[in-house]
Amino acid sequence: MMALCLFVSVVLFAQPQVKFSGYIQSQYQYGEEKASLKVGNANENTGESFDRIGIRRGRIKLSATEGIASGVFQIDLTEKGLGLKDAYLNIKDPWMNSLQVRAGVFDRPFGNEIGYSSSRRESPERSTIFQTLFPEERDLGVMLVLQAPKTSSWSILKLEAGLFAGNGIKQETDHRKDFIGHLSVNKSVEDHIAFGGGVSYYNGGVHQASNRFAKREYAGLDAQFSLINSLTGSTQIRAEYLFGQQPGTAESSKSPNASVLPTGYDFLRNFSGAYVILIQDLGELPFSAVVKYDYYDPNTKLAGDAIGLNNSTKADLSYRTFGFGALWKIDNALRLQAFYEINSNETTANLSDRQNDLKDNTFTLRLQYKF
Repeated sequence: MMALCLFVSVVLFAQPQVKFSGYIQSQYQYGEEKASLKVGNANENTGESFDRIGIRRGRIKLSATEGIASGVFQIDLTEKGLGLKDAYLNIKDPWMNSLQVRAGVFDRPFGNEIGYSSSRRESPERSTIFQTLFPEERDLGVMLVLQAPKTSSWSILKLEAGLFAGNGIKQETDHRKDFIGHLSVNKSVEDHIAFGGGVSYYNGGVHQASNRFAKREYAGLDAQFSLINSLTGSTQIRAEYLFGQQPGTAESSKSPNASVLPTGYDFLRNFSGAYVILIQDLGELPFSAVVKYDYYDPNTKLAGDAIGLNNSTKADLSYRTFGFGALWKIDNALRLQAFYEINSNETTANLSDRQNDLKDNTFTLRLQYKF
Protein backbone atom coordinates (compact mmCIF):
# COMPACT_ATOMS: atom_id res chain seq x y z
CA MET A 1 0.00 0.00 0.00
CA MET A 2 2.91 2.35 0.78
CA ALA A 3 4.38 1.67 -2.66
CA LEU A 4 1.03 2.49 -4.30
CA CYS A 5 0.75 5.78 -2.37
CA LEU A 6 4.31 6.73 -3.34
CA PHE A 7 3.61 5.95 -6.99
CA VAL A 8 0.39 8.01 -6.96
CA SER A 9 2.22 10.92 -5.31
CA VAL A 10 4.88 10.91 -8.01
CA VAL A 11 2.19 10.86 -10.69
CA LEU A 12 0.26 13.78 -9.18
CA PHE A 13 3.16 16.14 -8.52
CA ALA A 14 5.40 15.36 -11.51
CA GLN A 15 2.43 15.69 -13.88
CA PRO A 16 3.56 13.09 -16.44
CA GLN A 17 1.34 11.51 -19.06
CA VAL A 18 -0.82 9.13 -17.04
CA LYS A 19 -2.84 6.15 -18.19
CA PHE A 20 -5.24 4.15 -16.03
CA SER A 21 -6.48 0.79 -17.34
CA GLY A 22 -7.45 -2.71 -16.29
CA TYR A 23 -9.80 -5.62 -16.77
CA ILE A 24 -12.09 -7.91 -14.81
CA GLN A 25 -12.66 -11.60 -15.55
CA SER A 26 -15.76 -13.09 -13.93
CA GLN A 27 -15.61 -16.86 -14.27
CA TYR A 28 -17.66 -20.02 -13.94
CA GLN A 29 -15.83 -23.36 -14.03
CA TYR A 30 -17.01 -26.95 -14.05
CA GLY A 31 -14.60 -29.78 -13.37
CA GLU A 32 -14.60 -33.55 -13.16
CA GLU A 33 -13.87 -35.03 -9.76
CA LYS A 34 -10.05 -34.70 -9.89
CA ALA A 35 -9.93 -31.35 -11.70
CA SER A 36 -7.93 -28.40 -10.44
CA LEU A 37 -9.93 -25.23 -11.05
CA LYS A 38 -8.59 -21.67 -11.07
CA VAL A 39 -11.41 -20.15 -9.01
CA GLY A 40 -12.80 -21.26 -5.66
CA ASN A 41 -11.51 -23.95 -3.33
CA ALA A 42 -10.66 -27.56 -4.16
CA ASN A 43 -13.37 -30.17 -4.59
CA GLU A 44 -15.11 -30.82 -1.28
CA ASN A 45 -16.29 -34.23 -2.50
CA THR A 46 -13.55 -35.91 -4.53
CA GLY A 47 -15.93 -38.61 -5.72
CA GLU A 48 -18.12 -36.24 -7.71
CA SER A 49 -17.75 -33.48 -10.29
CA PHE A 50 -18.04 -29.90 -9.02
CA ASP A 51 -18.28 -26.28 -10.10
CA ARG A 52 -17.07 -22.91 -8.86
CA ILE A 53 -17.60 -19.20 -9.55
CA GLY A 54 -15.14 -16.41 -8.88
CA ILE A 55 -13.05 -13.53 -10.16
CA ARG A 56 -10.15 -15.05 -12.09
CA ARG A 57 -8.38 -11.73 -12.54
CA GLY A 58 -9.14 -8.21 -11.39
CA ARG A 59 -6.34 -6.07 -12.74
CA ILE A 60 -5.77 -2.37 -12.11
CA LYS A 61 -2.86 -0.84 -13.99
CA LEU A 62 -1.39 2.62 -13.63
CA SER A 63 1.34 3.83 -16.01
CA ALA A 64 3.07 7.18 -16.27
CA THR A 65 5.49 8.60 -18.86
CA GLU A 66 7.62 11.73 -18.70
CA GLY A 67 10.44 12.28 -21.15
CA ILE A 68 12.64 9.19 -21.44
CA ALA A 69 11.30 7.60 -18.25
CA SER A 70 8.14 5.67 -17.54
CA GLY A 71 6.76 3.61 -14.68
CA VAL A 72 4.14 0.89 -14.39
CA PHE A 73 2.32 -0.39 -11.33
CA GLN A 74 -0.27 -3.20 -11.63
CA ILE A 75 -2.16 -5.08 -8.94
CA ASP A 76 -4.57 -8.02 -8.99
CA LEU A 77 -7.68 -7.73 -6.82
CA THR A 78 -10.01 -10.73 -6.39
CA GLU A 79 -11.99 -12.42 -3.63
CA LYS A 80 -8.75 -14.23 -2.72
CA GLY A 81 -7.02 -10.98 -1.85
CA LEU A 82 -4.65 -8.35 -3.22
CA GLY A 83 -1.48 -9.25 -5.11
CA LEU A 84 1.31 -7.43 -6.90
CA LYS A 85 1.68 -8.12 -10.64
CA ASP A 86 3.94 -5.39 -12.06
CA ALA A 87 6.10 -2.66 -10.54
CA TYR A 88 8.87 -1.42 -12.79
CA LEU A 89 10.53 1.62 -14.33
CA ASN A 90 11.65 1.91 -17.93
CA ILE A 91 14.24 4.30 -19.36
CA LYS A 92 14.75 4.88 -23.10
CA ASP A 93 17.91 6.23 -24.65
CA PRO A 94 17.32 9.76 -26.05
CA TRP A 95 19.93 9.53 -28.81
CA MET A 96 19.46 6.43 -30.98
CA ASN A 97 15.96 5.57 -29.68
CA SER A 98 17.01 1.91 -29.82
CA LEU A 99 17.84 0.93 -26.22
CA GLN A 100 15.68 0.57 -23.14
CA VAL A 101 16.54 -0.39 -19.56
CA ARG A 102 13.82 -1.93 -17.38
CA ALA A 103 14.09 -2.67 -13.66
CA GLY A 104 11.63 -4.06 -11.13
CA VAL A 105 8.98 -6.78 -11.34
CA PHE A 106 7.83 -7.57 -14.89
CA ASP A 107 7.29 -10.41 -17.38
CA ARG A 108 10.25 -12.71 -17.95
CA PRO A 109 11.58 -12.29 -21.53
CA PHE A 110 11.19 -15.94 -22.52
CA GLY A 111 9.15 -17.00 -25.54
CA ASN A 112 5.84 -15.55 -26.67
CA GLU A 113 3.11 -16.84 -24.35
CA ILE A 114 4.52 -15.32 -21.15
CA GLY A 115 4.23 -11.78 -22.45
CA TYR A 116 0.93 -12.36 -24.24
CA SER A 117 -1.58 -10.54 -22.02
CA SER A 118 -4.23 -12.56 -20.18
CA SER A 119 -6.78 -10.02 -21.42
CA ARG A 120 -6.02 -11.00 -25.05
CA ARG A 121 -5.29 -14.72 -24.69
CA GLU A 122 -7.72 -16.99 -26.53
CA SER A 123 -7.37 -19.91 -24.08
CA PRO A 124 -8.25 -19.42 -20.40
CA GLU A 125 -4.74 -20.13 -19.10
CA ARG A 126 -1.17 -20.40 -20.28
CA SER A 127 0.16 -23.81 -21.28
CA THR A 128 1.07 -26.35 -18.60
CA ILE A 129 4.79 -26.05 -19.23
CA PHE A 130 4.77 -22.27 -18.71
CA GLN A 131 2.63 -22.53 -15.57
CA THR A 132 5.16 -25.06 -14.23
CA LEU A 133 8.48 -23.45 -15.20
CA PHE A 134 7.42 -19.79 -14.87
CA PRO A 135 4.82 -19.48 -12.08
CA GLU A 136 3.12 -16.06 -12.14
CA GLU A 137 5.10 -15.27 -15.33
CA ARG A 138 6.98 -12.39 -13.70
CA ASP A 139 10.25 -12.02 -11.83
CA LEU A 140 12.33 -9.39 -10.07
CA GLY A 141 15.21 -8.21 -12.22
CA VAL A 142 16.80 -5.78 -14.66
CA MET A 143 16.63 -6.10 -18.45
CA LEU A 144 18.00 -4.47 -21.59
CA VAL A 145 15.78 -4.17 -24.68
CA LEU A 146 17.49 -3.47 -28.00
CA GLN A 147 15.36 -2.65 -31.07
CA ALA A 148 15.92 -0.18 -33.89
CA PRO A 149 13.29 2.56 -34.54
CA LYS A 150 10.33 1.68 -36.76
CA THR A 151 11.82 3.76 -39.57
CA SER A 152 14.79 1.36 -39.78
CA SER A 153 14.78 -1.90 -41.75
CA TRP A 154 16.38 -3.51 -38.66
CA SER A 155 13.29 -2.82 -36.53
CA ILE A 156 12.02 -6.33 -37.26
CA LEU A 157 14.67 -7.63 -34.82
CA LYS A 158 14.33 -7.36 -31.04
CA LEU A 159 16.70 -8.50 -28.30
CA GLU A 160 15.62 -8.76 -24.67
CA ALA A 161 18.17 -9.91 -22.08
CA GLY A 162 18.40 -9.56 -18.32
CA LEU A 163 19.36 -10.84 -14.89
CA PHE A 164 16.64 -12.01 -12.51
CA ALA A 165 16.29 -13.15 -8.91
CA GLY A 166 14.68 -16.45 -9.96
CA ASN A 167 11.94 -16.57 -7.29
CA GLY A 168 9.06 -15.11 -9.25
CA ILE A 169 7.60 -11.96 -7.71
CA LYS A 170 8.72 -12.91 -4.20
CA GLN A 171 11.72 -11.53 -2.30
CA GLU A 172 15.18 -12.57 -3.43
CA THR A 173 16.68 -15.31 -1.26
CA ASP A 174 20.23 -15.88 -2.57
CA HIS A 175 23.18 -13.99 -4.05
CA ARG A 176 23.12 -15.50 -7.54
CA LYS A 177 21.14 -14.23 -10.52
CA ASP A 178 19.47 -16.06 -13.42
CA PHE A 179 20.02 -14.99 -17.03
CA ILE A 180 17.06 -14.87 -19.43
CA GLY A 181 17.26 -13.81 -23.07
CA HIS A 182 14.94 -13.72 -26.08
CA LEU A 183 15.86 -12.82 -29.66
CA SER A 184 12.85 -12.37 -31.95
CA VAL A 185 11.96 -11.27 -35.46
CA ASN A 186 8.57 -9.98 -36.63
CA LYS A 187 7.60 -9.00 -40.16
CA SER A 188 4.40 -7.75 -41.79
CA VAL A 189 3.60 -8.00 -45.49
CA GLU A 190 1.23 -5.17 -46.41
CA ASP A 191 -1.74 -5.31 -44.04
CA HIS A 192 -2.87 -8.93 -44.29
CA ILE A 193 0.10 -11.20 -43.50
CA ALA A 194 2.33 -11.19 -40.42
CA PHE A 195 4.82 -13.73 -39.19
CA GLY A 196 7.48 -13.95 -36.53
CA GLY A 197 9.59 -16.21 -34.39
CA GLY A 198 12.21 -16.28 -31.71
CA VAL A 199 14.75 -18.20 -29.67
CA SER A 200 14.99 -18.06 -25.88
CA TYR A 201 17.53 -19.14 -23.30
CA TYR A 202 17.42 -19.44 -19.50
CA ASN A 203 20.48 -20.14 -17.36
CA GLY A 204 20.17 -20.13 -13.61
CA GLY A 205 19.86 -22.28 -10.53
CA VAL A 206 17.87 -23.14 -7.43
CA HIS A 207 19.54 -22.67 -4.07
CA GLN A 208 19.89 -25.83 -2.01
CA ALA A 209 19.91 -26.20 1.77
CA SER A 210 23.54 -27.42 1.41
CA ASN A 211 24.44 -23.99 -0.09
CA ARG A 212 24.86 -25.56 -3.52
CA PHE A 213 22.88 -24.58 -6.60
CA ALA A 214 20.93 -27.04 -8.73
CA LYS A 215 21.28 -26.24 -12.44
CA ARG A 216 18.25 -24.66 -14.13
CA GLU A 217 18.65 -24.39 -17.90
CA TYR A 218 15.99 -23.98 -20.61
CA ALA A 219 15.97 -23.35 -24.35
CA GLY A 220 12.91 -22.42 -26.38
CA LEU A 221 11.68 -21.82 -29.91
CA ASP A 222 8.53 -19.83 -30.76
CA ALA A 223 6.71 -19.01 -34.00
CA GLN A 224 3.65 -16.95 -34.95
CA PHE A 225 1.69 -16.50 -38.17
CA SER A 226 -1.46 -14.54 -39.03
CA LEU A 227 -3.43 -14.05 -42.22
CA ILE A 228 -6.38 -11.73 -42.83
CA ASN A 229 -8.80 -12.77 -45.56
CA SER A 230 -11.80 -10.70 -46.64
CA LEU A 231 -14.04 -13.79 -46.66
CA THR A 232 -12.89 -15.87 -43.67
CA GLY A 233 -11.53 -13.13 -41.44
CA SER A 234 -8.34 -13.51 -39.42
CA THR A 235 -6.46 -16.81 -39.05
CA GLN A 236 -3.77 -17.06 -36.38
CA ILE A 237 -1.37 -19.86 -35.50
CA ARG A 238 1.12 -19.72 -32.63
CA ALA A 239 3.45 -22.44 -31.34
CA GLU A 240 6.34 -22.93 -28.92
CA TYR A 241 8.70 -25.75 -27.99
CA LEU A 242 10.82 -25.86 -24.81
CA PHE A 243 13.43 -28.29 -23.50
CA GLY A 244 16.16 -28.36 -20.87
CA GLN A 245 16.97 -29.31 -17.27
CA GLN A 246 14.70 -28.52 -14.35
CA PRO A 247 15.48 -29.02 -10.64
CA GLY A 248 12.57 -30.21 -8.56
CA THR A 249 11.41 -32.15 -5.54
CA ALA A 250 10.19 -35.71 -5.25
CA GLU A 251 6.60 -34.47 -5.55
CA SER A 252 6.86 -31.66 -8.09
CA SER A 253 8.86 -30.23 -10.99
CA LYS A 254 7.48 -26.71 -10.48
CA SER A 255 9.91 -23.82 -10.19
CA PRO A 256 10.19 -22.12 -6.79
CA ASN A 257 8.02 -19.08 -6.17
CA ALA A 258 8.51 -18.30 -2.51
CA SER A 259 10.19 -15.77 -0.23
CA VAL A 260 12.07 -18.50 1.68
CA LEU A 261 14.95 -20.67 0.57
CA PRO A 262 13.62 -23.77 -1.22
CA THR A 263 14.45 -27.15 0.26
CA GLY A 264 14.34 -30.65 -1.16
CA TYR A 265 15.22 -29.70 -4.74
CA ASP A 266 17.29 -32.87 -5.10
CA PHE A 267 15.85 -34.08 -8.41
CA LEU A 268 17.30 -32.87 -11.72
CA ARG A 269 15.11 -33.85 -14.66
CA ASN A 270 15.39 -33.40 -18.42
CA PHE A 271 12.08 -32.01 -19.67
CA SER A 272 10.33 -31.03 -22.88
CA GLY A 273 7.03 -29.40 -23.71
CA ALA A 274 5.15 -27.51 -26.38
CA TYR A 275 1.87 -25.97 -27.46
CA VAL A 276 0.16 -24.99 -30.68
CA ILE A 277 -2.96 -22.84 -30.92
CA LEU A 278 -5.23 -21.99 -33.86
CA ILE A 279 -7.65 -19.05 -33.80
CA GLN A 280 -10.08 -18.66 -36.70
CA ASP A 281 -12.45 -15.71 -37.02
CA LEU A 282 -15.85 -16.50 -38.50
CA GLY A 283 -15.82 -14.03 -41.37
CA GLU A 284 -17.11 -10.61 -40.33
CA LEU A 285 -19.06 -12.04 -37.39
CA PRO A 286 -17.78 -11.13 -33.89
CA PHE A 287 -16.99 -14.79 -33.16
CA SER A 288 -13.77 -16.83 -33.23
CA ALA A 289 -13.19 -20.58 -32.96
CA VAL A 290 -10.18 -21.72 -30.92
CA VAL A 291 -8.31 -25.05 -30.80
CA LYS A 292 -5.24 -25.64 -28.63
CA TYR A 293 -2.97 -28.59 -27.81
CA ASP A 294 -0.16 -28.63 -25.29
CA TYR A 295 1.99 -31.21 -23.53
CA TYR A 296 4.57 -31.26 -20.74
CA ASP A 297 6.95 -34.15 -20.07
CA PRO A 298 8.90 -33.39 -16.87
CA ASN A 299 11.25 -36.37 -17.33
CA THR A 300 12.06 -37.39 -20.90
CA LYS A 301 14.28 -40.25 -19.68
CA LEU A 302 11.41 -42.18 -18.08
CA ALA A 303 8.08 -43.35 -19.45
CA GLY A 304 5.19 -45.68 -18.61
CA ASP A 305 5.82 -48.44 -16.10
CA ALA A 306 9.40 -47.33 -15.56
CA ILE A 307 7.93 -44.52 -13.45
CA GLY A 308 7.41 -45.42 -9.80
CA LEU A 309 10.66 -47.42 -9.62
CA ASN A 310 14.12 -46.35 -8.43
CA ASN A 311 12.93 -43.26 -6.54
CA SER A 312 10.88 -41.93 -9.45
CA THR A 313 7.46 -40.51 -8.53
CA LYS A 314 4.27 -39.04 -9.99
CA ALA A 315 6.28 -35.86 -10.61
CA ASP A 316 7.90 -37.73 -13.54
CA LEU A 317 4.59 -38.33 -15.36
CA SER A 318 3.75 -36.39 -18.51
CA TYR A 319 0.54 -34.43 -19.18
CA ARG A 320 -1.38 -33.50 -22.31
CA THR A 321 -4.27 -31.11 -22.85
CA PHE A 322 -6.55 -30.72 -25.85
CA GLY A 323 -8.81 -27.71 -25.66
CA PHE A 324 -11.43 -26.13 -27.88
CA GLY A 325 -13.81 -23.24 -27.54
CA ALA A 326 -15.17 -19.98 -28.85
CA LEU A 327 -14.83 -16.24 -28.30
CA TRP A 328 -17.61 -13.68 -28.66
CA LYS A 329 -16.34 -10.10 -28.96
CA ILE A 330 -19.50 -8.40 -27.79
CA ASP A 331 -18.00 -4.92 -28.20
CA ASN A 332 -14.66 -3.19 -27.69
CA ALA A 333 -14.84 -3.71 -23.93
CA LEU A 334 -16.82 -6.93 -23.42
CA ARG A 335 -15.73 -10.45 -24.38
CA LEU A 336 -17.32 -13.82 -23.59
CA GLN A 337 -15.18 -16.95 -23.66
CA ALA A 338 -16.22 -20.62 -23.52
CA PHE A 339 -13.55 -23.32 -23.45
CA TYR A 340 -13.46 -27.05 -22.73
CA GLU A 341 -10.22 -28.87 -21.86
CA ILE A 342 -9.61 -32.61 -22.09
CA ASN A 343 -6.70 -33.38 -19.77
CA SER A 344 -4.80 -36.67 -19.87
CA ASN A 345 -1.88 -37.93 -17.83
CA GLU A 346 0.69 -40.66 -18.34
CA THR A 347 -0.11 -43.83 -16.38
CA THR A 348 2.04 -46.40 -14.61
CA ALA A 349 1.32 -49.70 -12.90
CA ASN A 350 3.70 -48.79 -10.06
CA LEU A 351 1.70 -45.89 -8.59
CA SER A 352 -1.73 -46.78 -7.24
CA ASP A 353 -3.22 -43.32 -7.91
CA ARG A 354 -1.85 -43.11 -11.46
CA GLN A 355 -2.74 -46.50 -12.90
CA ASN A 356 -5.55 -44.85 -14.87
CA ASP A 357 -6.12 -41.47 -16.47
CA LEU A 358 -7.45 -38.98 -13.92
CA LYS A 359 -10.94 -37.61 -14.39
CA ASP A 360 -9.96 -33.95 -14.52
CA ASN A 361 -11.49 -32.36 -17.62
CA THR A 362 -12.64 -28.76 -17.16
CA PHE A 363 -15.06 -26.28 -18.71
CA THR A 364 -14.57 -22.51 -18.39
CA LEU A 365 -17.08 -19.74 -19.07
CA ARG A 366 -15.57 -16.27 -18.68
CA LEU A 367 -16.98 -12.79 -19.13
CA GLN A 368 -14.35 -10.09 -19.41
CA TYR A 369 -14.68 -6.33 -19.20
CA LYS A 370 -11.64 -4.29 -20.22
CA PHE A 371 -11.21 -0.59 -19.68
